[in-house]
Amino acid sequence: MAKWNEIGDTLCPIARATAIVGDRWTIPIIRELFVGSARFDEIQAQTGSTAQMLASRLKRLEAEGMIERRVYTRRPLRYEYVLTRMGREFYPVIFALRAWGETWCKDKNEPLAVRMTHRKCGAEIGLDGMCPKCRKIVGRSDMDAHSNPEWAEERRQRQEDYRAQG
Repeated sequence: MAKWNEIGDTLCPIARATAIVGDRWTIPIIRELFVGSARFDEIQAQTGSTAQMLASRLKRLEAEGMIERRVYTRRPLRYEYVLTRMGREFYPVIFALRAWGETWCKDKNEPLAVRMTHRKCGAEIGLDGMCPKCRKIVGRSDMDAHSNPEWAEERRQRQEDYRAQG
């Protein structure tokens, strides 16, 4: 029986991708990078991971080429984390997970956690990624995200709780 870290030793691209992003912590970390969190403490506050878990996942994502570290202060030495081209091209997976979660993992009467609008025309983009005005699939770089107030408050509260612990 193969060990988890050996799951990528196959020709199957799904297994290889799962070897990189297939644990409960990695996808939320990548989500945070997509929403603009770049610093260790921001990512830790929003994912709820331990420092050791987060450091381990960030190192693995860096080794796999999904992210890169950039120094943002030298005293003390601190890094921010940014998506590489490989990481940015993971967005359709994040978008699909969001759509699936909005459809299957919450009550029908709950509002969308995030509304996406097309920068070009301002129309709200559906969960399928389609702009209803332009009738085209919209890429991440052409979208603006707008958090609903409840989700924005949830994120604010997590950040506040994190700061209170430290």
